[in-house]
Amino acid sequence: MLSDALSFPRRGDDWLSTLLVGGILTILGFLLLPAFVLQGYLVRVLNAAARGERTPPSFTQWGTLLVDGVKVFVVNLVYGLFALVPFVLLFGSLLVAVPSDPVPMEPATTPPPPPGSASGLVIVVLLVAVVAVVTLLLTYLVPAALANFAIEGRLGAAFALRTIVSGAFTSDYAVAWVLALVVGIVGVLVGAALSAVVVGVFVLFYVQVVFYYLVGRGFAAGLAKKRWTEP
Repeated sequence: MLSDALSFPRRGDDWLSTLLVGGILTILGFLLLPAFVLQGYLVRVLNAAARGERTPPSFTQWGTLLVDGVKVFVVNLVYGLFALVPFVLLFGSLLVAVPSDPVPMEPATTPPPPPGSASGLVIVVLLVAVVAVVTLLLTYLVPAALANFAIEGRLGAAFALRTIVSGAFTSDYAVAWVLALVVGIVGVLVGAALSAVVVGVFVLFYVQVVFYYLVGRGFAAGLAKKRWTEP
């Protein structure tokens, strides 16, 4: 799977022009429209990988790419708001656990801890653990949600949790996600190192295509096996 993913962006007759356009859009990523178009293209990569296509998609039908990119933004926003809930709870618990009044300096005696401080600390620790778990879970599931959206072509498919969980909690998707994560980390480091000579932006685009290819292929394979084994 990894070798196919790494070679996927270099297949096809127009892969160089696709890489060039993708790199330019990456450079202009601080602007909304290019960023949306780029995200829409990555949705197309997810769809191509899920369908087993051997060559990367081209930058065609730019209006469709723009619309799909906006939908990706909506998906990330909704899941991001969901992830914000434990952060708000954590911040609120910190305000409760930390005393607002300064403790007077008394060298002769040590004031006892205020009542409830221990329980407040326990709550903070538990919420930190919840935040970490939720963050990891969303990092794992959101790419699967985008893959399901790309496969079905409906925005609502990105929130079909039963289907998303069914495809995500499989060995195919888990392996693909880990590989994509490793490729992404290494690619970002290499791209950042080469950004001074402009080559880095093309590396970053290349890595994104590889990342989404792995996710799309792993999710589709896992979902297909899960549906095949279900009665």
